[in-house]
Amino acid sequence: MRLAVGLSGGADSVALLRALAERSGELGLVVHAAHLHHGLRGAEADADLAFARALAEQLGLPFHEAKVDTAAEARANSELGKSGESIEEAARRLRYGWFRQLLAVGEVDAVATAHTRDDQAETVLAKFLRGAWTEGLSGIHPVVEFAEGRILRPLLGATRIEVEAYLKELGQSWREDSSNRHLTFTRNRIRHELLPLLETWNPQMREHLAQMAALARDEEAWWQAELARLLPQLLLPGRPVRGGGRAAADGLAIDVVRLAALAPALQRRLLRSAAGQLGAAPDFAATEALHTLALAGRAGQKCELEGLRAERTHRELRLAAALPVAAGEGAAERVLEYLLPIPGEIAAPVFGLRLRAELSPAEGQLPASGRSARLRNWIPGDRVRLRHSGGPRKVKEVLERLRVTGTGRALWPVLELDGRIVWMRGVELEPEPGIAIIATPLDAGGAESSPAGTSGAE
Repeated sequence: MRLAVGLSGGADSVALLRALAERSGELGLVVHAAHLHHGLRGAEADADLAFARALAEQLGLPFHEAKVDTAAEARANSELGKSGESIEEAARRLRYGWFRQLLAVGEVDAVATAHTRDDQAETVLAKFLRGAWTEGLSGIHPVVEFAEGRILRPLLGATRIEVEAYLKELGQSWREDSSNRHLTFTRNRIRHELLPLLETWNPQMREHLAQMAALARDEEAWWQAELARLLPQLLLPGRPVRGGGRAAADGLAIDVVRLAALAPALQRRLLRSAAGQLGAAPDFAATEALHTLALAGRAGQKCELEGLRAERTHRELRLAAALPVAAGEGAAERVLEYLLPIPGEIAAPVFGLRLRAELSPAEGQLPASGRSARLRNWIPGDRVRLRHSGGPRKVKEVLERLRVTGTGRALWPVLELDGRIVWMRGVELEPEPGIAIIATPLDAGGAESSPAGTSGAE
């Protein structure tokens, strides 16, 4: 296996690289080192890159490097999204985007990151403070499967103290990131203030948080399997019609009598999964609102949540994705969107499709930037360049030619990259050099992806 170690230059990643390089023959590995310069911290970050490059050369390992502008990416994504993206979040998104690109182009077979038990404890605590559900409390997963390959975390059982002791025994130096001391970052405040305070109450706090993550991870895996079994039986497509059967319609429904017969834990899971299939990610309060409407609401009662509309009928709770406010030129619009990493794949239940972005071998590799495209509904003013066409056309005019009307028109999907629409359902556009976009219908019960702005697994 060709295994790239994400080498920041810090103690954890240096220890992982040294340990795997030392045991590569025994484990059947060809170890690579991969360093991403985030464009932050100026000369200090330049020195980190030089250190990582020199260490890889000293160990005789292949070295991969790239540079991104994290601050600019965070600003751009915040302007596009519904809520701001922090520097920490942008750095993580870009880092994993680059790892996935290394996997996609065949440079390596898997990537290893040097997360430790301390990182696990900090992640679980951060998730708890943000009000995470059990999937959030599962923290950092030992293995993450992407379409392009796997991310592995071999050091999750080790502590930071053990890591540094190992390096000192080897006489191996490492780099210290000065930003790790800045208390403006949430994780640093947890690391330097909150966790040490909690450890005055229980010295085993980090170990207990790591154990909670393992329990939550196993619980979540069981729930996902159970929901995959039950959802097809409980979710109803379209609307009921007289005489039996159901007519095609936007959204889905849940039989409230059958829902009421289930355990409360399963009721909440079912409601959240149904909302997820429509692109929404309800928090606890929103889930409770759906729960109350389903079990205690009256026919005709409605509620509007973030990205979701719910209506109670005599026998059903009907759910639908929230639509743009208006369809006219210049009207206020509500955009439903997903972020598609390049390369990468997402499922978009709101639009009923799965979209994959691949690097095109004929065009060579893309710059190692971990870019993301926006899959969203069209809005007035959007223009596309049709293949073999003389100039850009308004999306509105293209939809008129396609004779698309009704709610399907409001939710017609387009893919935007760097301010240009590079894909649109139902038409062939001028291709984006170096990228191939593949769209397929989303199977019922397929894996879902959270819309942009929701938090990931860690």
